[in-house]
Parts: sequence; C-alpha cells; structure tokens
Amino acid sequence: MYRITKEFHFSASHQLSHLPEDHQCARLHGHNYVVVVELAARELNSDGFVRDYHELAPLKSYIDDTFDHRHLNDVLEGPSTAENMARHFYDWCKERWAEVAAVKVSETPKTWAEYRP
Repeated sequence: MYRITKEFHFSASHQLSHLPEDHQCARLHGHNYVVVVELAARELNSDGFVRDYHELAPLKSYIDDTFDHRHLNDVLEGPSTAENMARHFYDWCKERWAEVAAVKVSETPKTWAEYRP
C-alpha cells in the first residue's frame, strides 16, 4: 500500500460551551490548527502517484475560505472539537478523492485527533 499525506494550516476561534463553565475549553479561545489528509492506494497511477499533490488545492481553498480566521461554532454542525473537524474534513475530501484514508487535526503541537473509518 502506498500512502501520502499533505498538511494544511489555519487559525480559528471556538468555544465548547456545552462543557462546565470552569473548563478552559468552555471559554472563547483559538488555535493554530493543522490538518493532515492521508491518501492511500494499492497501485500508483500512470504518473507514478497515489494522487498528484496539486490536485488537493481545492482543500486549501475550502479551508482558507470557510475556516481560516473564523469562529468554528458558526461554521461546523455540532461541537467544534478536533474529532468532529477530522470527520468533517474526511467526509469533504472523500467526496472528491477516492484515495482518502484518514484525516488528522491538531489544535496544539502535542494534541491530535484522527478520523479513519
């Protein structure tokens, strides 16, 4: 199996208001997010790629236009957790590229959430 990944970045605010008010994530705050999309294929295409990285440009546009410097509570359905974002980006990507295998989202350099069906 061949696997490739591409990383995308954006900054956004959110608030997990369903948590107790003394929880730090219940307060309005922001992160510098990292999104990593993983694609996999058993065979390479005729160009020798799983998929040309350039073909992932629509994801960068989607992130820039919809998520970057936005309040995620206004953008996402459900809690704006990294876990829900990973699933959201996975679903969005899978509709466009059959090779999508997983999406990871980081809120901080030490934390990652991954959606992999």
